[in-house]
Amino acid sequence: MDSNSRDSEYNLAIKNLFHGKIMERVSAARQIGHLKDGRATNLLVKALKSEEEPIVINRIIEAMGEIKDAKATMAIIEILKRELEKSEIEQDKSLLFLIVESLMKIGDKRALEQLGILSSSCESELKKLTEEAIACIDPNWKKNLANK
Repeated sequence: MDSNSRDSEYNLAIKNLFHGKIMERVSAARQIGHLKDGRATNLLVKALKSEEEPIVINRIIEAMGEIKDAKATMAIIEILKRELEKSEIEQDKSLLFLIVESLMKIGDKRALEQLGILSSSCESELKKLTEEAIACIDPNWKKNLANK
């Protein structure tokens, strides 16, 4: 794909992310993630803050993980904090899995504190994935914790 068609695809995806119907926004977020273009991070953060549809939120978080830009970390953590304020029964497990996977791909150590809280989950698969994410982000986390 040449740079002009890539830019056109990117611009259309950004337009659809903010102005499309639900499934257009879902598709746009997925497409932006596949493009792995770091310049989209700030726009994805803006879209995430204003988006209300859970399926679009999921795809935006997924796209942020694909792009792997640490600028997305705090926006994702805000969503994680809101989920963790809910009782464990009310939490959206699929969203939590996406958050952990995206934070693991991004690899920003600022995510460790919230992931540490999530690692005490009763959901065994989520707990396992969270522990993998923590180890991936900071392989020396146990030693670092012992030194505090």
